[in-house]
Amino acid sequence: MKRLILTFACCLLTFSTINAQNSDYAQIEQTVSYYLDGGTNNDFETLKKAFHETATMKFIRNGEYKEVNALDFFEKAIKPGSKQNRISKVEQINIAGNAANARLRIDYPNFYFIDYMNLLKIDGKWKVVNKIFHRQNKK
Repeated sequence: MKRLILTFACCLLTFSTINAQNSDYAQIEQTVSYYLDGGTNNDFETLKKAFHETATMKFIRNGEYKEVNALDFFEKAIKPGSKQNRISKVEQINIAGNAANARLRIDYPNFYFIDYMNLLKIDGKWKVVNKIFHRQNKK
C-alpha cells in the first residue's frame, strides 16, 4: 500500500511539473511570437509586448560590437507599412525555472537572422531581457 501511494505521489508530481513546463513553454512561445509578428507586420505595439523595458540587444556590425536598448532600437526602426517579406519560426526553447532562451530564425529572400532571446519570468510573465543575433547572407 505504501508503495502504491508513493508511486501515485511521484506520478502526480511528475504530471504537475510537466504541466507547468508546458504552460511556460506556451507562454514563452507567445512572447517571442509578439516579437516575430510585430516585426513581420511593422507593428511596434505588438513587438514591444515581448520585451522588458530595460532589455538589451547586442550584436556585431561591420566587425564592431554594439549594445543598445532593444525597445529604443525597434521604436526607431519599425515604420508602419506593408508586411515584411519574411518567414519566421521558433527553432528551440529551453527552460530552467524562471529563466529561458529561445532560438529564432527569420528568413528574408537574400539573407536570414538567427536570434537568441534570453527571457526571465518577471511577475508571472515571460519577457525578453536580452537579444543577440547573427545575420547571414544566402548564396
